[in-house]
Amino acid sequence: MDYRNKTHDILDNMKTVIIGKDEALEKVLICMLAKGHLLIEDVPGVGKTTMVKALARSIGLTYSRIQFTTDLMPSDITGITIYNRKEEGFVLKKGPIFNQIILADEINRTSPKTQSSLLQAMEEGEVSIDEQTYKLKEPFMVLATQNPVDYQGTFALPEAQLDRFLMRISLGYPSAEAEKMIIQNYSKKKKYEEINTVISEEELLKMQEEVEAVFVDDGILQYIVGIVYASRNHTDINLGASPRASIDLCRSAKALAYVKGRDYVIPDDVKGVAADVLAHRLILSPEARIEGKKAQQVVRDILKKSYVPVVRPVEN
Repeated sequence: MDYRNKTHDILDNMKTVIIGKDEALEKVLICMLAKGHLLIEDVPGVGKTTMVKALARSIGLTYSRIQFTTDLMPSDITGITIYNRKEEGFVLKKGPIFNQIILADEINRTSPKTQSSLLQAMEEGEVSIDEQTYKLKEPFMVLATQNPVDYQGTFALPEAQLDRFLMRISLGYPSAEAEKMIIQNYSKKKKYEEINTVISEEELLKMQEEVEAVFVDDGILQYIVGIVYASRNHTDINLGASPRASIDLCRSAKALAYVKGRDYVIPDDVKGVAADVLAHRLILSPEARIEGKKAQQVVRDILKKSYVPVVRPVEN
């Protein structure tokens, strides 16, 4: 069975509570279909939390929100083992990480030690507590937020952790027309609890399998490698993208092709996700930062200079 049409059901459902952010919603869905994790860097009040709740509700997945603060401990996320007198032994008290959709709110407000407690879950889908390893239920996705303008009391995410995020996006402020609609609909808008579940988690797992099966031509693979390799030799970049970035760029391009209704990847799919997948993994040179350049701009410059392969549609 082909589940590609289900992508429109999910997006249309989320649009009932998130107005004027169709492109951002599509990228959130792409990230989930590619089995990735998402970093949302934006100012407060633009709908980040509502969007994550709407995603979880649309698919019927368990959801938890973790407010990251300076005093948050790793055990507050993963859970702890406590002694149970009735059972005369230690039992696991699971933390919020054992849900399927995790909103890590203001992730840069906690210490690196606590931030690192997410790494095993994000990379391996597992949690280790007191020498025991527990498998997390699939599908599993971490959506983390951070404020790009308020740096007081924050801890910058290390490169190793940034590399675990498939994409980094920004919702941005709504257009004037969209903001007017938000105000008009505020009192009567659908609460996320009232959002219908449009697909099951079993269907989502099938969709993720179909994304993995999307065909990628050898020319496209070479195109991806060329883009990532160029980031390691660009004069404006001190630290280029890792091999994990190459894999994530391919996975994201597959998911975009799937959302667009194709079972093969074209160069425009790679271009459509390149900046979101690569920019947060790059460290610009001091000269580039002094000149006010942004990582997204450098990625777009690389795309302009990269040879674009000609790919023929796959014949079924």
